[in-house]
Amino acid sequence: MTRLEELGRRYGVSSRGLEALAAILELQASDPAASTTVRAVPEAVDRHVADSLVALDLPAVRHARMIADLGSGAGWPGLALAAALPDARVALVESAIRHCRYLERAVTAGRLENVDVVHARAEEWAEGMGVHDVVTARAVAALPVLCEYAAPLLADGGALVAWKGAVSADEAAAGAAAGALLGLEAAEVVAVDPYPAAERRTLHVYLKVAPTPEQFPRRAGMAVKRPLG
Repeated sequence: MTRLEELGRRYGVSSRGLEALAAILELQASDPAASTTVRAVPEAVDRHVADSLVALDLPAVRHARMIADLGSGAGWPGLALAAALPDARVALVESAIRHCRYLERAVTAGRLENVDVVHARAEEWAEGMGVHDVVTARAVAALPVLCEYAAPLLADGGALVAWKGAVSADEAAAGAAAGALLGLEAAEVVAVDPYPAAERRTLHVYLKVAPTPEQFPRRAGMAVKRPLG
């Protein structure tokens, strides 16, 4: 059994989903526009696919029907979640057009019909506001910034899931404070072990428990320049 097949069995990914992921991994290995330094398929299966699929252990992700993956870059975790959850609609939100063009090629290679590539900044994506069950972000920004990006995009009761390594106490406190201003509650930090070489991987989960105030999102760039919390 290959490592990809092992992950498929572990997370309940269909044979069609595994075929999609295999095709995407092959494209990533050869396409110079893929926004990753991890290209070799055996390593990428762990560093990208396993690291993405671990979020399926969260009920909010497993049962999501509308997912937005922010700062999608090379497409992880969005592509893996789309392959695993064919009934979910997954938006890969990316502000760099060159990355969007690669993502479109990846979606075509995987024949993923449930994926939309969105060329936009999260703060300016009007069509995405208030409709998502889950917003994901992997290696994108600090927690207060992610909260500001995600909160306006989430439907009531939705969840932000942020992939992180070690997080300082200051960042965690700032994330909780920013979330409170935005209608989010810092719900849990889940320690995960997606592959043998992974170190101190965590999923930070915030739940949308109240409406996001109308002044958010602020104009593009402000979340980074003047973070909340």
